Amino acid sequence: MPPSAKEKIIVALDVPSLAEARSILTALEGAASWCKIGLQLFTREGPPVVAMARARGFRVFLDLKFHDIPNTVASAARSAAGLGVEMLTVHLAGGPEMIRGAVEAAPGVCVLGVTVLTSSTASTLAAVGIAQTPADWVPQLAGVGAACAVGGIVCSPLEIAAVRAAVGPAVKIVTPGVRPAGADHGDQQRVLTPSAALAAGADFLVIGRPILAAPDRRAAFEAIAATIAPG
Repeated sequence: MPPSAKEKIIVALDVPSLAEARSILTALEGAASWCKIGLQLFTREGPPVVAMARARGFRVFLDLKFHDIPNTVASAARSAAGLGVEMLTVHLAGGPEMIRGAVEAAPGVCVLGVTVLTSSTASTLAAVGIAQTPADWVPQLAGVGAACAVGGIVCSPLEIAAVRAAVGPAVKIVTPGVRPAGADHGDQQRVLTPSAALAAGADFLVIGRPILAAPDRRAAFEAIAATIAPG
């Protein structure tokens, strides 16, 4: 499997325990490069799960989507950086001061700005008083993030082109909402296949259930990577 393919996939460890996360990473050692640790796992297990993943040679994306007053978010980002994670997330809706606080507090980490969750629709935004559709609101938020020097933007595959136009070529685009052809979409509303997302301009793909729910997780990962390998 070409390194360029496997390094574009971030495996989402959306599981409830350290033991299950360890089992997944053991199966994927030598195949996957990145893993994502989110709210469910980190809330229960805390920093030891990050240490476990790094000890197995995985690069860690800590996806806690910080959104609080600027000082609190800066302190949280600094703490995350101390764990050795290489990516972390903040909600861009928190505003410029909060975003800049995180970027400045974690200079060695790629701070990713979250735009609109892939489970959200225009109706979701309208319910909280936002008149724009995701197609309009996402690039607007991405532009705020780029102005605050974030290292990357998190958006659905459907907004990749608009985000790229808003942030330029240097900012990474990380997209969840990626499903292999024929896979169940689950609670994701705005999705593309892995190859289509990369063709649209994504730099990293976050993929969880299609790998985690497979009887052979390593085989599932390698099959997905094969669909995005060059040539």
